[in-house]
Amino acid sequence: MKKTIQLVSFLLMLSFAFTACNDGPKAEAQEEPIDMEALRTEIQAMEDAFAAAEKAKDADAVAAYYSEDAVSYSRNQPPASGRATIREKIAEGFASDTLGGSNVYKVVDLFAEGDMAVEIGSWTQLDSTGTQTDSGYYMSYFEKRDGKYQCVRDMSVINKAEDKEPTASLQ
Repeated sequence: MKKTIQLVSFLLMLSFAFTACNDGPKAEAQEEPIDMEALRTEIQAMEDAFAAAEKAKDADAVAAYYSEDAVSYSRNQPPASGRATIREKIAEGFASDTLGGSNVYKVVDLFAEGDMAVEIGSWTQLDSTGTQTDSGYYMSYFEKRDGKYQCVRDMSVINKAEDKEPTASLQ
């Protein structure tokens, strides 16, 4: 038993020594810092292109925002998985739209590290006269693939004050 304790103690000391030796400066390449203003401009341009494509009812251009393996969590719908399915849902929405409104998207906050970025944004829905009819927030997760950011996941919420009192509490 005493030899087992000594062996375990020796192995633990050896592993600590090995870890300490390997914790020194690493010779890995340093990533260049992300220019957050340039990234904000790039992401806002993507949102503006998304809005312009929606206004033109161009489902292909809207779907280009998404990666092939994206999942979109839209309001009041089950998630859509994959660019083709997302495009199909967008096209269905365009086909049933009789109001001719548009949306405006604005980057509110942006976080990035390496080839990943998370955007928190606001959206405003306008009717054909330019009057606001709805608003809310969204979150998009981007990955840089082949030198270009693509949305991999997104979801949105609506800022709608209900006329009803809440029926349940989460206490």
